[in-house]
Amino acid sequence: MRDLSRASGMSLAGLYYYFESKERLLFLIQKHTFTTIVQRLKARLEGVIDPEQRIRIFILNHLEYFLANPEAMKVLSHEAEALNNGFASEVAAIKREYYRICVGLLDELKRNRSLQFSTRIAVLSLFGMMNWIYTWHNVRVDADAQETAREMGDIFLRGVMMPAKGSK
Repeated sequence: MRDLSRASGMSLAGLYYYFESKERLLFLIQKHTFTTIVQRLKARLEGVIDPEQRIRIFILNHLEYFLANPEAMKVLSHEAEALNNGFASEVAAIKREYYRICVGLLDELKRNRSLQFSTRIAVLSLFGMMNWIYTWHNVRVDADAQETAREMGDIFLRGVMMPAKGSK
């Protein structure tokens, strides 16, 4: 809170007037972030039926938000376990919804293309690729969100759509 007070120019007492605790502030940041990402995703997926395109939309949606909000992403990544009580459960419910959407998209792709892979491992691998982008992405040398999402989508989809060993 002291860092935020210094960065914003607002007194520490002023911050505590609006946010009774650091936990409440973290909760509001996380709730806003995950709610925004899920709402944007649902709107973008509307009317799109191709399973591969739907996954690409998921990746683009995620990366656009992460790259546009790198400071919030740092907070979310490093303070993910800081919430307690009802704060934690409310944010966890939104995160579960987002995870389930991704699971559903990959299950659609599996059915559509008769693929064999662990949905859980694929989803967690995809999140691993996407969630740490804030640690390495440099706007001066790396591609924008759209191009990064296309490349990341190509790498991910080539992996899950490759026939399993021993399959024809």
